[in-house]
Amino acid sequence: MSNFLPGSEQMSLNVLAVCGSLRQKSTNKGLMRYAVANAPGGMQIAVADLSEVPFYNADITVKPASVVTLLQQFADADALLLVCPEYNYSMAPALKNALDWASREPGNALLSGKPAAIMGAAGGMGSSRAQHHLRQSGVFLNLHILNQPEVFANAFSTSFDGDGNLVDTAIQEKIRLLLAALQAWHLQLKG
Repeated sequence: MSNFLPGSEQMSLNVLAVCGSLRQKSTNKGLMRYAVANAPGGMQIAVADLSEVPFYNADITVKPASVVTLLQQFADADALLLVCPEYNYSMAPALKNALDWASREPGNALLSGKPAAIMGAAGGMGSSRAQHHLRQSGVFLNLHILNQPEVFANAFSTSFDGDGNLVDTAIQEKIRLLLAALQAWHLQLKG
């Protein structure tokens, strides 16, 4: 958990970024890359690699190395940054699958009570529908998801370059505000 001393301004917040897109040049990974590179002081953002994580199956009795690593990342995280693409009006299966694996640990210990922030890119409404579905899952998982600021980006606009990198300064500012709000939310939940 985080190292916070009462009366001290120093806090170390370990955030796990989990992106539902597996494609390297995806705009959602671009949002995540921007967040990692622009985390506020006192925040470290680790990135989960979902590319080798198999679909959750209760018949898998020996967890693959990719799952063991992912679950350890969830355990080490004080907070989550969920990067949510929209597939067919809902969240991407890779993101849902990561949460499914984590939720199966005894007592939902890896997720329950953790602060989380959501952002995403997609066509049209910029992943708003997918983010709504993710929020519904978050209720069952007992995640404490930030309500605001909301970060939606049109994946098919000039907000991103050809490599999926975020170049829109207004969205960059929203991400910085989201990370600052996540930091404050973590402190508020810690009391």
